[in-house]
Amino acid sequence: MTTLPPFVPLLVASIGGYLLGSVPVAVLVAGRRGADPREIGDRNPGFWNVRERLGGRTAAPVFAGDMAKGVLAGLLGLLAGGAHTAGAGVVAGASAPAAYLAVAAAMIGHAWPVFAGFRGGRSVLTFTGGVAVICPPAFVLALAVLGVVFLLTRSFAIGARAGVFAIPLLQLPFAPIGHVAATGALMCLIGLRFGQAALAARRA
Repeated sequence: MTTLPPFVPLLVASIGGYLLGSVPVAVLVAGRRGADPREIGDRNPGFWNVRERLGGRTAAPVFAGDMAKGVLAGLLGLLAGGAHTAGAGVVAGASAPAAYLAVAAAMIGHAWPVFAGFRGGRSVLTFTGGVAVICPPAFVLALAVLGVVFLLTRSFAIGARAGVFAIPLLQLPFAPIGHVAATGALMCLIGLRFGQAALAARRA
């Protein structure tokens, strides 16, 4: 039996993840309504901008599609790394670096998509979808945080932010600290994209 070099699963995860992330879901969906989310509202081709400008019904497939990109990328990395998981389905062993790399690549693809002129979004939903594969219990608990905060504030936006920001803490009981740090690193990309958007708005 031929053994693949160790870099091959990482290469598959990174290239596949990037191409998955590069699918411009918001641009495709909004385009059916004759709009380009990169030219309206806050110019972010993502769920929130589409929802605010074109309504929740139009934005729903954007929400599902952007999250699916993270899920599919995470699954690609998991399988490329040999499908190793620990308790509750948390990625483990050789699958962990491949899964994290695939999700990171999908987030980069969403932020700078090759299929949409490298003008992308902030990767929040793609990150969240990736977490659903990387650490399913943390994902479920984040949904619970979202629900509780929504009930208290009646704001889905605030609930979503609370759920996302809580993910590293929610991951701690289920994954090694190195995995939690890697999740934090993924979140830094989101912070970078928000920072870039703030600078662009200031210059406008």
